[in-house]
Amino acid sequence: MAMPVQVLAVLLAAAAAACAAAEAAAAGSKVPAIYVFGDSTADVGNNNYLEGSGVPRANFPHNGVDFPTSRPTGRFSNGYNGIDFLALNMGFKRSPPPFLAVANKTNHQIFRGLQGANFASAGSGILDTTGSSIIPLSKQVEQFTTVQRTISARIGSGAADTALSRSLFLVSTGGNDLFAFFTRNSTPSDADKRMFVDNLVSLYQNHVKALYVLGARKFAVIDVPPIGCCPYPRSLHPLGSCIDVLNELARGFNKGVKAAMHDLSVSLQGLRYSVGSSHAVVQGIMKHPQKLGFKEVTTACCGSGKFNGASGCTPNATLCENRHEYLFWDLLHPTHATSKLAAAAIYNGSLHFAAPVNLRQLVEDQY
Repeated sequence: MAMPVQVLAVLLAAAAAACAAAEAAAAGSKVPAIYVFGDSTADVGNNNYLEGSGVPRANFPHNGVDFPTSRPTGRFSNGYNGIDFLALNMGFKRSPPPFLAVANKTNHQIFRGLQGANFASAGSGILDTTGSSIIPLSKQVEQFTTVQRTISARIGSGAADTALSRSLFLVSTGGNDLFAFFTRNSTPSDADKRMFVDNLVSLYQNHVKALYVLGARKFAVIDVPPIGCCPYPRSLHPLGSCIDVLNELARGFNKGVKAAMHDLSVSLQGLRYSVGSSHAVVQGIMKHPQKLGFKEVTTACCGSGKFNGASGCTPNATLCENRHEYLFWDLLHPTHATSKLAAAAIYNGSLHFAAPVNLRQLVEDQY
């Protein structure tokens, strides 16, 4: 059996060709639409439309320096994020738009059940109390409810049910909740950690159930990476090491979500899912960076202070030149290169990177 790093290397080689083919493809998408929910790992610009000085934003340089036309879009990346690459892999020419950019354009194709929409909001979490001045996951589900109702009114409930059951519902969240818990209690007991994670997973499960009731059947869940090794947590550690408590929380949460999705697939008729492991991808890069084309896996490409992890990527921040060799773009987020590899692994990879099936198998499943 091939080692995970060898599998990643093969996927890395295939990723460029796959995405290039998708960008040029006229064959069409493999699903009618993608509906995206989550935090800054998935946000493509919703927070640009929110008011308030406390809103987490990325609609300024150096963000987007490698995006087509080199413009900041609200993505916390030098280019594309993982959602963009997954959309390309699925045959879409581009990632679905931020919901708030099209919410008032009632003639838009998303209201006919096509293309989909991205509801993700940077800084948000599973808990309504996580983040401020953002759109929590519960509100994102509410926003989708308005889309679902409009689709049903436009094309009929039967056609809407069919379109939604064949569409992909992608959820990437949880990290901000874990950070918030750690900020309140940096030395939690095992019982504290277990109680918090169990509650978080239970709420996560409830949000998935709500989407199921609204017609969702195919779920792509992206797990939480080893967040204790991001530049920001490292900058807090006296020795510059990963913060173990955060990584323990991530592992516990991921294990819980995997079990919860399995239970839901048993209890809810027709629900199918894939858990994509950004955790496994990031671990693979950190363990074998050179084999995968990376040289810097601790310091962010853009930022300031220790590990460039003391502040976000702003116009005045330090910016690296060899961005494709960095694991981290800023204090918490991956580079375009990392996201490309993660999407390739989650879409086409082995059970080590996506289970119980990979994303390609999920979207191609016509049941």
